[in-house]
Amino acid sequence: MIYVFLADGFEMIEALAPVDMLGRAKLSVKTVGVTGKCVKSSGGVEVVADITTDQVNFADMDMMILPGGMPGTLNLEADTTVQKSIDYCVANGKYIAAICAAPTILAHKHLLDGKKATVFPTFADDLKAAKYTAGAVETDGLFITARGAGVCIPFGLKCVEVLTTKQIAQTIQSQIQS
Repeated sequence: MIYVFLADGFEMIEALAPVDMLGRAKLSVKTVGVTGKCVKSSGGVEVVADITTDQVNFADMDMMILPGGMPGTLNLEADTTVQKSIDYCVANGKYIAAICAAPTILAHKHLLDGKKATVFPTFADDLKAAKYTAGAVETDGLFITARGAGVCIPFGLKCVEVLTTKQIAQTIQSQIQS
């Protein structure tokens, strides 16, 4: 299962574009409402999450995705289930994907130290000991980071690729004409 965590103030396209790409790959995805079942995006659009944090099943987690947005990123970082999910993924060799401001959550836990990573440029200083690249999407080990909303489809396709194959990601890319 891939869990996409949504907190009030999340960037909608950064959450839902990867959900769409993963769904096209026939992967199981659930959105997780961190601040309730109904979550308000940074643009004011309300999204009904599939589940809430008390329904996350660590045992079936293959990947977690953290969309950016403000104050969504801060709300994600403050949530204990998000923190426990990060710790679970690290301890069990599961992928963690974060986009826009959300890679800072991983950097604050020193998980990106010495790893190639990218983030929305105004948050580059928060990456501290990471090897900041300013690239669109970076993968280093189990961590996938992306710069922002403008690269959410390549970000979603990279999530597909690491969980399936490069060929499946390329097939989806050709089908959506990106």
